[in-house]
Amino acid sequence: MTPSEEKSTLPIAVFDSGVGGLTVLHECLVSLPEEDFVYLGDDARFPYGPRSPEELCSHVEEITRFLLDRGTKLIVIACNSASSAGLELAQEIAGESGVEVVAVIEPEAEIAAAISEHGRVGVLATPATVESGAYLRALAGQHRALTVTEVEAPDLAAVIQRGFPFDENVMEMARSYCAPLKRARVDTVILGCTHYPLVGPMLQRTLGRDVRLVTAGHAIAATLQRRLEVNGLETGHRGEEGAYSFLCTEDPARFRELGTRFLQMPVGEVELVDLRAAGSRGYP
Repeated sequence: MTPSEEKSTLPIAVFDSGVGGLTVLHECLVSLPEEDFVYLGDDARFPYGPRSPEELCSHVEEITRFLLDRGTKLIVIACNSASSAGLELAQEIAGESGVEVVAVIEPEAEIAAAISEHGRVGVLATPATVESGAYLRALAGQHRALTVTEVEAPDLAAVIQRGFPFDENVMEMARSYCAPLKRARVDTVILGCTHYPLVGPMLQRTLGRDVRLVTAGHAIAATLQRRLEVNGLETGHRGEEGAYSFLCTEDPARFRELGTRFLQMPVGEVELVDLRAAGSRGYP
């Protein structure tokens, strides 16, 4: 087996601050059923949204090194806050091992710019993501005149992470965060946190049926397919379902309970891991 063929047999690694990134993994499992995946949820340090760029970069470095040590052919940062602060750092670290890193922001921006009818795009995201300006930069690079309205939703991800069912209080929270987007008359909204698709129906009802919602799952799945083809890393297990496994940093039982609802597929066993085992050098 050549080095390239050996690398193609490795799993795709996906990580997030908790279970929200399972909405991304769900789309990847559906779109790339023959590939193997490993998902890491850093539930011990959830939420990432309020954290500083320095903290986020430290977490991204630690997780990237850990996943590289475990073995992976491609890394997906399925967390908008981590992507906005640490994508370049992750790419630098993984690049030393010849592993590509993709993240949620650029693919979402491409889709939003392509489908927006009037060029009025909204972004609903965590404070860390909004403050980073990552979506503004990504949308500015789409070669189209766009008016962008960003709204911070500091509490929404934590409410979703706590689990189901969603009551009227969550509906009211959704309405309050959508109000500035409605005033701006946006026609397309990027859900800039992987938790948000779980309340997508609430957001859609509040914004109106004509507003298009852009989520990370579809965008990442399409990007992965292209990158695997370009780099010749598609698995050789044609016609067979790939495997998927789960790692978390705090509470496997809780992760499994919530994860099953987020993934809409069986989660199975969840391995508790210590990220310090990767020997992170720490972000300066």
